[in-house]
Amino acid sequence: MFLGLDVGTSGVKAVLEDETGALIASAARPLALSHPQPLWSEQNPDHWVEAVIGAVDDLARERPLETAAVSGIGLSGQMHGATLLNRTGRPLRPAILWNDGRSQAKCAELERRCPELHAIAGNLAMPGFTAPKLVWVAKHEPKIFAEVAKVLLPKAYVRYRLSGEMVEDMSDAAGTLWLDVGARRWSEKLLAATGLGLDHMPRLVEGNERSAVLSPELARRWGMGADVVIAGGAGDNAASAIGLGAITPGDAFLSLGTSGVLFRVTDRFAPAPEAAVHAFCHALGGLWHQMGVMLSAAASLAWLARLLETPEAALLAPLGISVERPSPVQFLPYLDGERTPHNDAHAAGALVGLRSAAGRGDLVQAVLEGVAFASRDMFAALARSAQPITELDLVGGGSRSLLWAQIMADVLGVTVHRVEEGEVGAAIGAARLGRLAATGAAPADVCRKPQRLQSFEPRAPQRAAYDAAYAQWRKLYPALKE
Repeated sequence: MFLGLDVGTSGVKAVLEDETGALIASAARPLALSHPQPLWSEQNPDHWVEAVIGAVDDLARERPLETAAVSGIGLSGQMHGATLLNRTGRPLRPAILWNDGRSQAKCAELERRCPELHAIAGNLAMPGFTAPKLVWVAKHEPKIFAEVAKVLLPKAYVRYRLSGEMVEDMSDAAGTLWLDVGARRWSEKLLAATGLGLDHMPRLVEGNERSAVLSPELARRWGMGADVVIAGGAGDNAASAIGLGAITPGDAFLSLGTSGVLFRVTDRFAPAPEAAVHAFCHALGGLWHQMGVMLSAAASLAWLARLLETPEAALLAPLGISVERPSPVQFLPYLDGERTPHNDAHAAGALVGLRSAAGRGDLVQAVLEGVAFASRDMFAALARSAQPITELDLVGGGSRSLLWAQIMADVLGVTVHRVEEGEVGAAIGAARLGRLAATGAAPADVCRKPQRLQSFEPRAPQRAAYDAAYAQWRKLYPALKE
């Protein structure tokens, strides 16, 4: 039996998977975000640990025999979060998260300090990445910076608390701007640009390699054996790729979680920073991937639901499973700034085209379409450096909506597939990495593609209407930026 743990932004998921790859049980615990100032986004690192332990407690209570049989654990997590530890291994401050924009001004400073950054890290310096956050801390919280002994990403902190080992995998490390992504090792040059050294970094492993062993105390708590292996794991998107069997160059998926991610597997390091495309290591050795990222995907619909004090399902239900024409209202989903293609932490969301006749349905449809148009921006960005994507799997919480899936197909002009277990893809991927680390099995035997539940083809009339609406939507960002 294998346990997958996904440390997300809004919550923790835990899943049990058996030797056949079947999902046996799952549990979840929520997490809260803190926004103490504009552009800031933080979490208490200990809350991740409490949520993980609580979720596994739930599994152990509901499925004691299966939980006790776990031999391998895999970790997945939100990327980029700066978890700053002192010499005793305790957090010095709340973790600064991936969607925190306070370090925007420090990105240009970091690129001036290290002109080779793009070539080594394969990415633009963006405020979401970890390194600019440390430049900000050094400037604005110098006493805290002076005490930093280790910098860990969210799932690495959870691993440390589960095992006592400070280890990171290549896929998550690639999102720090401290990794030589092509060579898959920490870059002393990039670290020096932020006033850090190799001693501040955890040990590196591949995602399917053994990284640590579960502590005896937690093993006893959950009735497990004495040598439960913890795999290197992966950043959330690479873990989702493992769960989707996306381990062959050209495989692609679109995740509609809190953020939105367009992910494509490559067999080489293929940076495209000029298009604000991310080039990271995959969770398996010898593979890399490209990503386009939007910061508010399903979070945009959640925002509207909070604003209207209406559950998301109740907002979507009146629209049915398809729409015949674009909404007369258009929405920019830049509620927390944007990465691909704008790299603008100060970009703001907007509803445009409001008239007295506009109803709730128009606003809901506009939000779904705005996220789809932003996804089309990411498609265009990735197409600059490789062949166009012709089909993709849809995962994340947004994949529950048949309406959103059809809108995506119509806007993107490609076949979109809803897949089995699409909402726990990262946790499933983590469990499979745990299985690979514990058993030494071949990735191709474990990372099989899930069953496709439903496919959505682009409809020609709607595709044409969305082409025109997208062209109009593309004018909004530059106009409002001015």
